[in-house]
This record gives sequence, C-alpha cells and structure tokens, in this order.
Amino acid sequence: MPGSRLRAFAQVDVFASTPLGGNPVAVVLDADDLDEERMAAFARWTNLSETTFVLPAEDGTADYRLRIFTPGGELPFAGHPTLGSAHAWLAAGGLPRDADLLVQACAAGPVKVRRGAAPSSLAFAAPPTLRSGPLDDELLHRVTTALRVPADAVLAHQWVDNGPGWSAVQLASADAVLALEPDFSAARDLKVGVLGRYPDGHPLRWEVRAFAPALGVGEDPVTGSLNASVAQWLLREGRTPSRYRVGQGRRVGRSGIVEIEQDAAGTVWVGGTTTTLVQGTVTL
Repeated sequence: MPGSRLRAFAQVDVFASTPLGGNPVAVVLDADDLDEERMAAFARWTNLSETTFVLPAEDGTADYRLRIFTPGGELPFAGHPTLGSAHAWLAAGGLPRDADLLVQACAAGPVKVRRGAAPSSLAFAAPPTLRSGPLDDELLHRVTTALRVPADAVLAHQWVDNGPGWSAVQLASADAVLALEPDFSAARDLKVGVLGRYPDGHPLRWEVRAFAPALGVGEDPVTGSLNASVAQWLLREGRTPSRYRVGQGRRVGRSGIVEIEQDAAGTVWVGGTTTTLVQGTVTL
C-alpha cells in the first residue's frame, strides 16, 4: 500500500479477569500520519466492534488523542476502546503527566482514566450524557418489537447517549435479559442496551446486553459507554448502590465484568481488567 509503514500495534482484551473473556479492541499506535479513509478501512478489516488510533495530543491538557472507529464509521467516544487504548499506550512506554490519572482527548472531549491498584486495572470517568429522558412511544414500540418482548415487559426506559447514541430499557430480571432472542432485521438503525436485576445477594447487581446493528455490530460483548450512562441514569434516580458490578457477554461466550463506582464528588467511574493478547506491528 503506497505510503504504508510498520506501526506499533496491540489487541487488548477489556473487562475480563481471564483472557478471551472480555471485549477486544485493536489499537494502532503512532497513527498521526494516517488519514481518515485508511483508518476506516483498517477498522472494517479488523471487523472488531472498535479499532482505535493513538495520536499526539494537540495541546497541553491531554496525554494523547484518540480516534475510535467501528466497522460502520467513527465514534466520538466509546468505553472499552478508551480503557484498552490507555492500557496499550502505557505498555508502549507512554508517560502521563499525572502518574495515577491519564487524560485522553477524543471527539467527545477530554476523558479521565485512572489507574487502579493492579497494573491491569483501569477506569474511565463517565462523560456527560448528550441526551437523556424517556423514549417516545414510537421508538419504544420499535425497540420492543426488535427485542420481541411485549410492551409491558419494559419496567423503565431512557435515552443514555454519551456519544454512540444509546437508548436503554430495563426488563424484570437478569434472566429475562439473558433469555432475549432479538431480531433487528427491520430496525438496523437502533442502538439499544437492555438491563435486568439479579436477586439480592448475587455478586452481580445487573446483567446488560448491547445491540448495535447501526454501528455494524450485532451484539457487543462488553460495553463501557453504555454501562457508563446507564449507571448515571440509575444513580440519578436512586435505583442502584454507588458501587456495583455488571455482567455482560454471557450470550456471546464472554465473561465480562464491569465495575461501577460513584465517588464522593459524584463522578461515575467505569472500570475493569485490561490484558494485552496480541502485540507487535501492523503495516498500515
């Protein structure tokens, strides 16, 4: 390919304590001379839910800049790519201005990423939602039709859009979420999260599934952006504790765990384990 060269590359598993259990993200480091067309083409080629490109920060307020692509196009923000890219940047020798807190610049604005006690543990500060409030009747009907559930199966619903365009509905239980057999063939423009409670005493508080045909993704294994804005919704309404764990990915063979914590200042942190599974170079 004209103008191609070797670039540092990593594929990172995010939100799983054991390898292959989370959501992979492809991370291209040293991407500052790549144009948007080539970035989009590579994202289509990897065919992962997201592929990211790390670039130098444009000012002194961030440690690096990130562009995030799905097979269907660019996103202003996404959660597991943020954590996976921060992990890859640190592993490649990146030195943040603050040893415990990275700042990522992206189209949605600056995003803080804090380092946990373990080197593999990272968490991002949930960005503000761009849209909230209940879904209108027409959209809710389209969502329930695609999920193949009756309207009265939905206990609550909300726009939870912090960049990718998520909406969300709550069902009666985690089991109801896991039992879904949706059909998005007639609603491929939707981006829908579904959540349900586990019984008291269970180590997980919620089970979540994310369907994003509009982004070129059928069911996303584990979704940081969705869990971030769902947490803001639930916490705002006092319907979940300030610290809890989410399970996601069981129906697609994953074992994702998302850690949610709201600190004393009200910031919602979304975290989990990050593990490099592929490391080397890519010709691009």
